[in-house]
Amino acid sequence: MTSQPSSRRSRQEARRQAIADAVMRDGALRLEDLAARFSVSLMTVHRDLDALQARGILRKYRGLATALATSVVESSVTYRAGRQSAEKTMLARAAIGHIEPGEAVFLDDSTTVRHLAPLLARTTPLTVITYSLPLLAELREVAELSLVALGGTYHRWCDAFMGPMTASQIRRIKADLFIMSSSGIVDDACYHQHQEMVEVKQAMFDSAARRILLVDHTKFVKRALYELMRVQEFDLVIVDAGTAEEHVSRLRGYGATVAVAGATEG
Repeated sequence: MTSQPSSRRSRQEARRQAIADAVMRDGALRLEDLAARFSVSLMTVHRDLDALQARGILRKYRGLATALATSVVESSVTYRAGRQSAEKTMLARAAIGHIEPGEAVFLDDSTTVRHLAPLLARTTPLTVITYSLPLLAELREVAELSLVALGGTYHRWCDAFMGPMTASQIRRIKADLFIMSSSGIVDDACYHQHQEMVEVKQAMFDSAARRILLVDHTKFVKRALYELMRVQEFDLVIVDAGTAEEHVSRLRGYGATVAVAGATEG
């Protein structure tokens, strides 16, 4: 008898993992379709999605289970990590050449910037300051790399710390360089879905001597809620080779320094 609750929990976890896999694969699914697919009630689907949302894996929004960002909800870090991986790698390779040994560098929580992690060993000694738990985990074994971890309120959906406490710590630090990405580029400004993220990235931007923005071509068609800053305020904007020439030309017309990653790489 004691094995029944354990067996029920195992089936529940297996179903929730299958739901997560299905939504991650398709991007978004209707709750009614999930109920039919997994032969469970709509109430069970709601409970499963509430549990997955609490872990920051999926979002439940207006009758949809979604791994994609909506106009008010950012996509989960699990989903974002697997998107545009080749483009993000190109951006990281282009950015690494702008980091000098001995510098102190702010890195944001974006999955784009995380692609820098495997490359940073070639720039040591280096100090990296971040509020991203995945980055801290990936960089902790790199020799001659000092890590400064920024605390605050933990957010599961991005696996990072944000909020007033985090921003306050950042403002007491002066770094040589800040590298970040953006949820979307709207009217040639960086936008993000969460005000807490805007506050933290703005603090890093203000506390760094140089700032680099990494954006792949998909960011020019994505929208978000809160404006951070104009693209031309960065010292360098690195885009991938799939970015439309009209975007590159327009930004350069505003005075932005734009580099196209992958355009001449072998």
